[in-house]
Amino acid sequence: MKLRHELTYDAAPEAVLAMLTDPAYWDKVAEATGALTSRATVTGNKVVVDQEQAVQGVPSFAKKFVGESTRAINTYTWDGLAAAFVVETPGKPTSMSGTATVSAQGAGSVLTYDLDVKASVPLIGGKLEKLVVDLTTEGFVKEQAVGAAWLAGA
Repeated sequence: MKLRHELTYDAAPEAVLAMLTDPAYWDKVAEATGALTSRATVTGNKVVVDQEQAVQGVPSFAKKFVGESTRAINTYTWDGLAAAFVVETPGKPTSMSGTATVSAQGAGSVLTYDLDVKASVPLIGGKLEKLVVDLTTEGFVKEQAVGAAWLAGA
């Protein structure tokens, strides 16, 4: 299943990229999303954000696949203002991969995620993919709010 989501910011692309490559920013995102654990590391052009989130409000069909919490390892490999983006969920039948791109938009910027969401479960894979898309979109909304505050100096 495809997921495209845009996060807009009132800052230049270079400022958005600097934010996305700062572990302290990801600490703020973890706090806003209620992460149980979170660790962000930057090595060269690679940013790895390893978080565990409590799972809440998941439909009954997904409970046995999702469990009480989910660990997601988000890896961005930046090349200028574009990154290969991969999300691994160890022990879970879901994954995401695609790109994250920062571009100028008017006086600000837009961070665009273009992702393929996969769930390798027969019969209900499509339902799980839709659930992952919905939960990821909720996370992006929180990420955008944190980013806007970060870039505004709050």
